[in-house]
Amino acid sequence: MNVLSLTGNLGRDAEVRQAGSSTVCSFSVAMKAGYGDRAQTVWLDCSIWGKQAEGQLPSYLKKGQQVALSGELSTREHEGKTYLQLRVNTIDLIGKRDDAPAQPAATAPQSRPAPIDDSFDDDIPF
Repeated sequence: MNVLSLTGNLGRDAEVRQAGSSTVCSFSVAMKAGYGDRAQTVWLDCSIWGKQAEGQLPSYLKKGQQVALSGELSTREHEGKTYLQLRVNTIDLIGKRDDAPAQPAATAPQSRPAPIDDSFDDDIPF
């Protein structure tokens, strides 16, 4: 098995559909490769299967969202072209979309630090 880990931006909103008895969430990711005059964008067709595809995750996978992915890389041929596919095992949302609604900041209750225990012996036995 070959595993690929990458960061990139979603090229389209995620689509959820049924494939037999399983749920699949599909989306494309643009990954930058190279630098300078050799810089290019590599596109991957990504899919998440099962429980991950059924939860709230797909509602956060919108065009432009930056993500970190890890999964199994494969290729497929269609009309003489080779396409890269990634069956996603893990996904992390990293970054904030500019048009995302602001989330209210949760404030943690203020607590005092624990008192320092002065009974500790500073002599080192060696």
